[in-house]
Parts: sequence; C-alpha cells; structure tokens
Amino acid sequence: MERLIINKLTEWKNSPYRKPLILMGVRQVGKTWLLKEFGKKYYENVAYFNFDENEEYKQFFETTKDIKRILQNLMLISGQKIEPEKTLVIFDEIQDCPQVINSLKYFCENGSEYHVACAGSLLGIALAKPASFPVGKVTFLHINPMTFTEFLLANGDENLAKYIETMDVLEPIPTAFFNQLCEKLKMYYVTGGMPEPVLMWTKMRNVEAVQTSLSDIVSAYERDFAKHPNVNEFPKISMIWKSLPSQLARENKKFIYKVVKDGARAREYEDALQWLVDARLVHKIFRSTAPGLPIKAYDDVSAFKIYLADVGVLRRLAQLAPSAFGDGNRLFTEFKGALTENYVLQTLVNQFEVTPRYWSQSNPPYEVDFLIQRENDIFPIEVKAEGNITSRSLKKFKELFSDKVKLRVRFSLENLKLDDDVLNIPLFMADYADKLIGIALEQRKKEVKECM
Repeated sequence: MERLIINKLTEWKNSPYRKPLILMGVRQVGKTWLLKEFGKKYYENVAYFNFDENEEYKQFFETTKDIKRILQNLMLISGQKIEPEKTLVIFDEIQDCPQVINSLKYFCENGSEYHVACAGSLLGIALAKPASFPVGKVTFLHINPMTFTEFLLANGDENLAKYIETMDVLEPIPTAFFNQLCEKLKMYYVTGGMPEPVLMWTKMRNVEAVQTSLSDIVSAYERDFAKHPNVNEFPKISMIWKSLPSQLARENKKFIYKVVKDGARAREYEDALQWLVDARLVHKIFRSTAPGLPIKAYDDVSAFKIYLADVGVLRRLAQLAPSAFGDGNRLFTEFKGALTENYVLQTLVNQFEVTPRYWSQSNPPYEVDFLIQRENDIFPIEVKAEGNITSRSLKKFKELFSDKVKLRVRFSLENLKLDDDVLNIPLFMADYADKLIGIALEQRKKEVKECM
C-alpha cells in the first residue's frame, strides 16, 4: 500500500538538521510497516531492533551513553550491519524503555550521521509520563489512519485519485466521476483507514474479513485499557469508550459524562478520558467562543466533543452492519451523520496543524460543526450528510462575526461549487480542503478586484 506520509520521511532523511525521529500513532495504524518500507526504499539496509521481543537489548542502553558502543553491541548480538548515512536504524516498541528514549539525546548530539527512527505502541501514554525526555533533541511525526485518497490508491483507483488531486478550478465534477467517487467513499466508511481492514477489502474483496479485522482491532484497544498504571481507571476508560457511539448519536454531540454512567462527574472520569486522548484513540475538540487568533485562546474547556481516530473503528464499535453500504446514501446519514462528521474531522486533522474546534450558542440554538485555523484566518465548517444543505448556523455565524469570515465551508453530497462566500466541497474531496479553500480565496479576491 502507498502511504503519502513517506514524503515527510524523505524530507526528514534529507534534512541537514535531522534529529532522531519518533513516529507517533494509534496501535495498528502501520508505524512499523511504514518505517521498514521506507528503509527498504531509501537506504542500503535496515537494522531493526524490537525491545518487546528482545528485552535483552535494553541493557546496552543502561550501562553507557556512548552511542558507538551501544550500536556496536547491538550489531554483535543481532548480526545486523549499521553504517552511517546508509542504514536506517529502527528502534521499535520503545514505550517501556526510558533509557532508550533518553539515548536519543546522545544520538542527536554525538551521532547525527546515524539515521535513527523509533516507534511503539501507546507511545503517547509513555511520553506523557513525567520522566527524563530529550526535549528539543527529537523530531516527532504523526501517522494517522489511511486517507480516502490512500484508500483509492490501494483499491486500484489511481485514475480517480489522480483526477481529484489535479482539480485546480472550482467547477462541478462530471457525473461519471462523481457517482464513482461516492460509491468508493461508502466503502471507505465500511473499512475505515486502518491498513489491515483496507487490505482485506482491496486484495480479497471480503467484507466478513473486514468485519473480523476491525473487531480484532477494537478488542486489542480494549485490552490496552488494562495497561493504565492505576488499575481503578480501567473500568472508567472502558465505559467512556463504549459510550462514544451514543455520545455521537446525540443531536448536540457535546460530550456528556452522564451518558457514560448515571451520576458520573467530570473530575472522576477526566483522567480516563485523557488516557484515550494520549493513546491517540480519540480526538478531543473544544468548543470555541469566538473566531479569534490564536484559536486556542478562545477555548471553552468545559465543553468539548470526542471523535474516534478512525471512521471504520467507529462503525464497528457502533455495531453498524456493512449492509448499510448498499442502501442508497444511508451510510452517510447513520446515527445523525456521526460517521460523516468523524470522517471529515479525520481529514481536517491531517491537513491543518492546529486541532479544529467547534462553535455553538444556545437560546436560540446554533452550532457550527468545526472551526479551522488556516494560517491567520478562521473558517467555519458545516458537515451535511443529508439532502438538505440549508446552513442556518453558517448564516448565523456570518451575522455575528462578519468582519472575520472570509469564507464559509460546507461538506456535503452536493457538487463542487463556490456560491458567493460559501464553498461546497463534495465529501469525497475532503482530503483537499486546504487546497480548495486556497483556490476559493484567490477566486473571491479576483472577483472583488473586478468589481472595483
């Protein structure tokens, strides 16, 4: 399979300021495969060390800080060759190896000629602990589930992927492409972006194998909950996890602790929720009070939504059968469009450095699904999974913040178009939101000049 993040790894390899790399990502998202594949393509050889399978490797990091001695010992015990600049050294499953993590400081300071990349399960949990960490001495790279574009490439639909990639004008997509892309997107909702379920579909065309694979992934995540250092948190993490489909099925998707357990309070469950965030199993999206900069300064930390890292995992956790795939556009609208919102959030997280927010007000109630910060502008985003694309909340948002709204964005099953200051992006083009917003802004700028 092709992962587009490999381009960022090549940038890291060629950077004159290269530091040791830590690849972050949820379990089973393909971190190890990606590093090995990258090593095969761009290096003469790969030296791979797994600290879970070979715990004896850890001792080499406990007795010395001399990286040449460490590497010499690793070569002697494993029989692998390590050459400066020519070998990609992979340290895997480093989450329980604080001495290995700390050694990255010395690789940065004394061994920049060695290319070292690290990965591990629940690495976000390990790095969140107060322990010695080589601050400023490593580069972090986050790998998320496969995008819809990557799904198309894996599925043999390079022509469709190429078509949407090369779109550089805001004009309607021809019906022949539009209908095909909608059908492919439905299947992406079924598989999600975790590599194994995608493989089960793209290579085997086996929906049952997709279901089994997703069930195994959900089970693996649930077994991980027991790895919380405080055993009392385990049932709380599990209850929050199981409540997520119910949370997202609500009209107002704000996270409510009482949905987890009757009478539950934030202070009792916030550590358990933070564990899920640190494990990168979920995204925590705060409510924003206004579209100001920086967007973080306007967070209402008492109100937030929780989305899963992957739309396929959400579908499986919600026990929604793949048969919905063949029932018109039902899959897009299941439990109040929660799958579609989750999908759009996944694409936004991939494209924009700052985590999206959402905006709402009560009396009368209005809600904008997401706010994104793109450079020094804030853009409101509405997600429409149903046929009705009337955006009352987008209209209200513009009324309240007219001086700050250059463009409003809507994702829907309608065709690509710019209608005054509303950009409608078909759901299957969500991976290109950043690019399309840029084109729309340029087009509006030209229109303003022409009117002057």
